[in-house]
Amino acid sequence: MTEKIIKKEQNEGKVLSGKIVSTKMKDTIVVLVERFTKHPKYGKFLKRQKKFKVHDAGNKHKEGEVVQIIETKPISKGKHFMVLEK
Repeated sequence: MTEKIIKKEQNEGKVLSGKIVSTKMKDTIVVLVERFTKHPKYGKFLKRQKKFKVHDAGNKHKEGEVVQIIETKPISKGKHFMVLEK
């Protein structure tokens, strides 16, 4: 059943990849996602970073791992992503 939910949500939400920087909360990890954007006027590429709180049921993942996350409906006030299982 969870496979059907993940497949359905892949069509609706963004899939991002990032590095786990914190696993101190229950069923929640913090993932740092980096992206490169081009400055509109000067053309220099800038590294932009953002941290997302991600639902990780059972705290299966460790700090330092690279994971893929998928956007879902809000799980709590600050959690809108969950780990994409392979």
